[in-house]
Amino acid sequence: MRHNKLKVFVSSVQKELESERVAISSLITTDPFLMQHCEPVLFEYEPAPFRKLSKPYLKCLDGCQIYLLLIYKDYGNRDGKLSATHHEYRHAQKLDVPTIIFVKGTSAVDGERSLETKAFFDEIRKNKHTYKRFIDRLDLREEVRAALTRTLTEEFHIEPTIDEAQGGKELIEAASAFESAPLAGVPWKSLDESLLGQFSEKVVGSSGVRVSDESVCQALHARGLLWRKDERHQHCATAAGLLLFGRRPGDQFPQCEILIDAYADTRISGKPRGQLTVNAGILGAIDQVLAFIDKHTFHPTRVVGINNITLDEYPEPALREALINAVAHRNYEDASRKIIVQVFSDRIVISSPGYPPSPLTLAKLKRGNYRPCSRNPVIAQALAALTLMEQRGSGFARMRDAMLNHGLDAPTYAQQDGYFVGSFSGPNGNYHRLRVPEGAKGMIPPAIEAQLNKRQKRILLQVQKVGTITSGWCRTAFAVTYDTANRDLIELVEKGLLTRVGKGRSTKFELRKP
Repeated sequence: MRHNKLKVFVSSVQKELESERVAISSLITTDPFLMQHCEPVLFEYEPAPFRKLSKPYLKCLDGCQIYLLLIYKDYGNRDGKLSATHHEYRHAQKLDVPTIIFVKGTSAVDGERSLETKAFFDEIRKNKHTYKRFIDRLDLREEVRAALTRTLTEEFHIEPTIDEAQGGKELIEAASAFESAPLAGVPWKSLDESLLGQFSEKVVGSSGVRVSDESVCQALHARGLLWRKDERHQHCATAAGLLLFGRRPGDQFPQCEILIDAYADTRISGKPRGQLTVNAGILGAIDQVLAFIDKHTFHPTRVVGINNITLDEYPEPALREALINAVAHRNYEDASRKIIVQVFSDRIVISSPGYPPSPLTLAKLKRGNYRPCSRNPVIAQALAALTLMEQRGSGFARMRDAMLNHGLDAPTYAQQDGYFVGSFSGPNGNYHRLRVPEGAKGMIPPAIEAQLNKRQKRILLQVQKVGTITSGWCRTAFAVTYDTANRDLIELVEKGLLTRVGKGRSTKFELRKP
């Protein structure tokens, strides 16, 4: 069984076909079959060699098992007698690796190619290589997937399962062109470093990030989040990169903002309790929405044993999952709609533009009988790399389980006025139905509780009952000396359970706030 992925060397005039190179890289890193067995290699994002080499791109090609060539009009800068792309083609033939060739444009475009490119094209024909034509990066994705799948099957005896073959086909049919668009006006250095830091820590395995960090740049480019603007190695974001890591992506794409309103009633009113327009990269935007919900929902307390527990009105994992699904799967090509979050007194409603992409249907989602399919696979794959999504079609089940485990009803879903709508019913004032989750705010860990003596447990119960306690109360209640009472209280402070308030005879102790 093969453990190492096959490296696919993507060869072309870089500047002329940059968007196509990004599209191929994104395809290979998001397709459910290709991502398991292949990895794209684009020379400009490979680490620089330790010593100066003649034609270093050929050294890079030496380590690859598949050669994929794109041709359009330009021949590219010469490196000696031939262009770098032409050198790569001849070297691939010398290595005898499987060669896949795509030519941009119909036969009518052939006359517009440079003389050198025409000669290069004639050499390919003379070598009796077959090639496929494509018009733009959208139809190129389907052709590349078919060619790579055929090559893996015929040359390496790696064949997709029925589910992998169908899943890849559905992914391409559903995928939006919006997220892979190269944005020339969004340089990498303008992205949010704190959000890039989260990506670096999770994906690259390094804490902290600098905008000049080459390893982070390579990881972003490989996932279709960056592209190289020109020969001076100026890196810019794709639309997906801007949406994930931009400081204010809504300034360029207003539909990327998230609108959130809180109402005191069960219906929309002219005077909401709170409003917020969120304009931030996806990672930061989700945190802002959850913070707004936390502020505008109730947090009842409950005493369980010696624990004074603060409960959330809604389970945060269910809401986070719903928001991640909304930003990952919404229709970004619909520039007239935004994600809308409404916090009512009895429910939270999250509306995302666009109905599920074919072949998904609302009925399939409700039954849980579906294969995962994303309208925005680049964004979804990046969120999966950050361990925020699983891409296994289990999100709806996790939301249901989180709501039921919290003592609430399962979410309901509907399609309305061009939105996919998820409704999360709350306790509506009946907070007794809420269940205490593991790790709830205020919960004293069993390991800490085991260290407490009987007096300290009674002290905590008394503080929860009346709010504060003094050493005098402890001496009277337990018939102990000042030193014993004080030692009990100081130990509770050191364990992070109580806080000392005041000085001298007015000293009191209260529960430490979460």
